[in-house]
Amino acid sequence: MTKKGLVKLGAILPFLLLLLTGCTEKIDVLDPKGPVAQEQYNLILWSFALVSLVLIVVFVLFTIILIRYRERPDNMDYEPPDTHGNTKLEILWTLIPVIIVMALAIPTVQITYGLEKKPEQEPMKIQVVAADWKWIFKYPEQGIETVNYVNIPAGQKINFQLDSTANMNSFWVPKLGGQEYTMPGHTGYLMLQADEPGEFDGKSANFTGEGFAHMNFKVVAQKPEDFDKWARETKATAPKLTDEKFQEIIKKGILEERLTFSGTHDDSVIETVHQYRKKTGESGGHEQH
Repeated sequence: MTKKGLVKLGAILPFLLLLLTGCTEKIDVLDPKGPVAQEQYNLILWSFALVSLVLIVVFVLFTIILIRYRERPDNMDYEPPDTHGNTKLEILWTLIPVIIVMALAIPTVQITYGLEKKPEQEPMKIQVVAADWKWIFKYPEQGIETVNYVNIPAGQKINFQLDSTANMNSFWVPKLGGQEYTMPGHTGYLMLQADEPGEFDGKSANFTGEGFAHMNFKVVAQKPEDFDKWARETKATAPKLTDEKFQEIIKKGILEERLTFSGTHDDSVIETVHQYRKKTGESGGHEQH
């Protein structure tokens, strides 16, 4: 292959690789099913478009310079003149990165603070407890509790209040929004909403030891009337959650089964666990194995 052919191949290779990425399944974060995820998706697209523009400009300039100023038989003895800088160019290549950063920062800040605004309608509250290695969901208003799955009404904002009994975890439902950390002794908050009924995968995005791969759960979005019916039936028919059963559930170990209970755990149990960990000096961060 000639030198000219190699230059052309080098210029188009990154774009060929980019096209090949379309041969995989649709990524969850690029398939938003709620307003939070949609806003974040829009920000991803904007960032990708801006970065692509920068990449195209760089590769075009690189190719032009490589071809135009390459060594040729007619310029073998050419010696470029000495220069001591170019004020206009230096200002230009300083301003361009500043403009790029601002173009990324402004919409990022706007969307981030916009998602933190208090909704006009009071959201439904669900308390989330991350334990090694399972997820527990407490419905204080409905008086029920689930393990490894959470039912929510579609079209309604949900205020997930996040806590942990052990290691720092990360609560993430990619199709509904970004992740938020769960830390022992500290309550985090994450507002999510599903636009329509459906099932969505949830997971931990923070490594927590040998059972990390099993830290998965399902979010089941239902029509509001179906959710209300499910909550009433669960309250009436599900086995009662006792302190002993809750203590058994939060013990360290893998639990992949979905469980449903009427009644909820006493928050003082979680506080007792936090106090015990402080006294024994156990870390609330990553567990080492």
